[in-house]
Amino acid sequence: MISDNFYSNRIILLGASNLTLSLRLVINLMQQRFGGPSEILAAVGHGRAYGVSSQMLGRGLPGIAECGLWQQLHEMESCPTVALLTDIGNDILYGVAPERILQAVESCIARLQQQSAQVVVTNLPMAPVECLSERRYMIFRNLFYPSCRLNRDETISRAKIVHAGLVVMASQRHFNLYEQPPRWFGWDGIHVNYWQREEYYQDVLSQFPESVDCPESEKAAQQFLLTWQRRPQFAYKTILSQALYCPQPSGQLADGSNVFKY
Repeated sequence: MISDNFYSNRIILLGASNLTLSLRLVINLMQQRFGGPSEILAAVGHGRAYGVSSQMLGRGLPGIAECGLWQQLHEMESCPTVALLTDIGNDILYGVAPERILQAVESCIARLQQQSAQVVVTNLPMAPVECLSERRYMIFRNLFYPSCRLNRDETISRAKIVHAGLVVMASQRHFNLYEQPPRWFGWDGIHVNYWQREEYYQDVLSQFPESVDCPESEKAAQQFLLTWQRRPQFAYKTILSQALYCPQPSGQLADGSNVFKY
């Protein structure tokens, strides 16, 4: 068993492009809220999907629901845990049926709740997605998902099913579901405007109950500690079909927080 005595808490982050671009920021904000140092498990990556392996510009990653994070989590001792699941929807453009996407997300939530984690999930940003023109949709699809053949209307139809399914799941599984206001999103309807990232994630993280155990002085200190001592690397990925492995934890922050990246 891996000892967690050094850590104040455990942070689990699951997502794709938005979370990848803001990983250090999100950790920073969560440690301001909950304290640190933390043990951080992240399954992220551009184009990442929950229920199926994904390829993006020659780099391959397993589906989040099937990656090595879950075995690592199973081997760890109990620790106060908070989990954020975001960027749900890439599976649609890989041709995955909405029902299978929902099953993959629910399996992640079930395993997190077995660890007594506080869970927040961001729902699909339907308003900005529905505002996409056919032209903008095709540019985005052809650039990032060249194998996808779904037209705009079919993609939006599937997204609506996933969105509605998450609403039902939240009522049944009793996790906090964040409905994303359209003001945060840019031209493609799914990526948060770069200059609004901090405000956006502060809004998302407000869905967590705030810890009463973290003194204000400790929260303030976190703002100055979270620089990378070692940047995390994927435990497993493929580059042009060649498998690459990296022992975990592979990343570390200046406050001693270790980062496991899957």
